[in-house]
Amino acid sequence: MRPHVELIQEDDYVWHGAELVGGEGRASERRLSVDEEDGSSSLRVDFHTAWGRGPGIHHANTEYYVLEGSMTYGGRQIGKGGYVYAPKGVPADAITFAEGTRILHYREYGDAGFDAVDSLAAPRWADAREDVIVIDSDAMQWDAVPNPGPMPGLFIKYLHVDPVTGFYTRLVHAQEGWADHRLAHHPCYEEAYTTQGHMEYNFGTLDLGTYFFRPARVKHGHFTSMEGGATWLLRSDGELFNWYTQNEWVRWGGEGINYGPGGGAMRWSQSSHELGGESRRSDEDMEMLRASLEYARSQGADEGDVVEHGLGTDASLIAIAKALDTARLQGGHGDHDHDHSHDHDHGDHGVLEADWGAAPADLEHPDQRTDEHAHNWGAGRVWKQGDPIPAPILSSLPVRSRSRGRWDGDGM
Repeated sequence: MRPHVELIQEDDYVWHGAELVGGEGRASERRLSVDEEDGSSSLRVDFHTAWGRGPGIHHANTEYYVLEGSMTYGGRQIGKGGYVYAPKGVPADAITFAEGTRILHYREYGDAGFDAVDSLAAPRWADAREDVIVIDSDAMQWDAVPNPGPMPGLFIKYLHVDPVTGFYTRLVHAQEGWADHRLAHHPCYEEAYTTQGHMEYNFGTLDLGTYFFRPARVKHGHFTSMEGGATWLLRSDGELFNWYTQNEWVRWGGEGINYGPGGGAMRWSQSSHELGGESRRSDEDMEMLRASLEYARSQGADEGDVVEHGLGTDASLIAIAKALDTARLQGGHGDHDHDHSHDHDHGDHGVLEADWGAAPADLEHPDQRTDEHAHNWGAGRVWKQGDPIPAPILSSLPVRSRSRGRWDGDGM
């Protein structure tokens, strides 16, 4: 599994010697995100000299994307925007990078292993599928995203889509002024590296060189695309469906045994609302989020006002009061049905219940406690139209580097 990384500025990460098996030349890598179980990695690589290696078979689904400089694959040279996808187990041609080239390099479902072969006629692995893809993305046209959120202004270039799993790699551009006032979660993971521009959102500032890896079902949003818009290389391990949340809240608490006044006991509670409490978004940000809401309302959406997290009334207090009131009206037993003609004191003898509207089991993916990924609450799981929609999960301490992160419980 990969940890939740949100968000980092790559300059805050140290350099390592690049793990590029069988190549000749010198290169370094920054490890943006690594799965220590299967070797999957998202890397930023710099080539300090010309570098190259001959034909061979990768042990992982492997991608190269040129940020600056040039790459030559099978004799075809491509500059900035050049992209190569080499599937696991499929013979790939010779590849070289010019001195000074900077790339994004991805390995999925495998490690850095590479088996040299004499030619592309070498046999594929028995379970190999797909073919090598070579693209000059700078020569591609931007297409409008069919469902861009509450307002138009998102554009896309598809680089690779797995026809079986739906795993995709794409470039996404948000034009200046595009905003989304909602928080979303998805059934798949989502990761992105910012290649251009500036956007603000609930986890901080997305600008050149920032990166996140977000496991499935982690809430995120409140996007505002600033001057010049913003562009990312974005990857997901399945089809991306958007499920939205408003009036979000989290509250936790307990009974301290020995850390109250004088080292004694105390009762305490805290909420994500209380982690906020001061304005962290600019007036321009908030105006853009309100414009997104008004556009959504003009399209028929029935949604509440935009209020910055931590300001106004704590939504957790309202939600808890409503849930308890509803339970009391139903006899203090939530949704289950039995005869209330008997005489007993639920406060003394019964279990206190609250009515949240949805049964807890309905908020989970039906397989998340039993499948091969049961150890990882944030694993992406296949979802199709008509299936129950799993609720968001909590991720309270994502990996974050010092220079760009901003977090006040919003989207926790």
